[in-house]
Amino acid sequence: MITTRHVLSSVLLLAATVACGSAEGSAVAGGPEVTELRYQGSVGAVTFAELAEELGYLGGVKLKWVGDTTSGPQDIQSAATGQVDFGGAFNGAIIKLRAAGAPIRAVVGYYGSDERSFNGYYVPEGSPIRTARDLIGKRIGVNTLGAHHEAVIKEYLRREGLTPDEIKRVELVVIPPVNTEQALRQGQLDVGTLGGVLKDKALERGGLRPLFTDVGLIGPFTAGSVVLREDFIADNPGTTRAFVSGFARAVLWAQTRSREEVVATYEKIIAKRGRNEEATTVRYWKSTGIAGQGGVIADKEFQTWIDWLRREGELQPGQVRLTDLFTNEFNPYAKGHAS
Repeated sequence: MITTRHVLSSVLLLAATVACGSAEGSAVAGGPEVTELRYQGSVGAVTFAELAEELGYLGGVKLKWVGDTTSGPQDIQSAATGQVDFGGAFNGAIIKLRAAGAPIRAVVGYYGSDERSFNGYYVPEGSPIRTARDLIGKRIGVNTLGAHHEAVIKEYLRREGLTPDEIKRVELVVIPPVNTEQALRQGQLDVGTLGGVLKDKALERGGLRPLFTDVGLIGPFTAGSVVLREDFIADNPGTTRAFVSGFARAVLWAQTRSREEVVATYEKIIAKRGRNEEATTVRYWKSTGIAGQGGVIADKEFQTWIDWLRREGELQPGQVRLTDLFTNEFNPYAKGHAS
């Protein structure tokens, strides 16, 4: 979970780094632009940046993998403090980090939910839980607090008429996604959050039913975005445009190609990069889940979570503006055509 202390520490570290003029990955004012971008990957998965590089969409921009991220909030904090040059997370987490003073800006969407790729909140078939009110006093397993799953659960409870005090009585339990199914089947959880390959495998084994899904609650939506530091954008406008444009082209490629072609390309990338990992999970890939063409970000994809954070008391009116949070300036599909 992103705590205020952690966020402020990150912001202070960034400020000190910038003040010293030694932040890695940023061009010296007036000097040549950075053309190698550091980033964190994900085991057994392919990011759209990696796909863009494979397809030759990044031009002269190169990627440098520095390790794997543990979560979206961790990834964007690493970007904010200059440990990497870009990172991605749930839009609500981006809002919180920006509200704490981190000079980051979302530039392109990278994941979301649609009818083929979504997150579900599952119970055993024999569970008495049928409605939101049945969740009072119950335990729901989530991968982390303060991010996508907590936001969706609380939005569901609010829409179903639970009061703030009743919502507080629904317990969210942090559990690694790989352990969620087992904990749910053994009765350690009343509800388990499942998505992607873990959801597909769990449903293949049977015995579970969805209480609700994020796409059923909100409709198709882009849930998370890639961020860059504002100083990086200012110092490296050409690199920023090349990177975001290539990333957006990769998103559109995956949005418009057959599932078989996407999976085959992902397997090829994983085999080439030699990180001693398996490619079995990408065989379950179904869709990008991204609502906007080429990852174009819509106002509602941030406004929904601004409203949620205000209701939670974590954001004050006027504390952040949409124009501070994201820009589609560098996305060639923002005006309906590629550059």
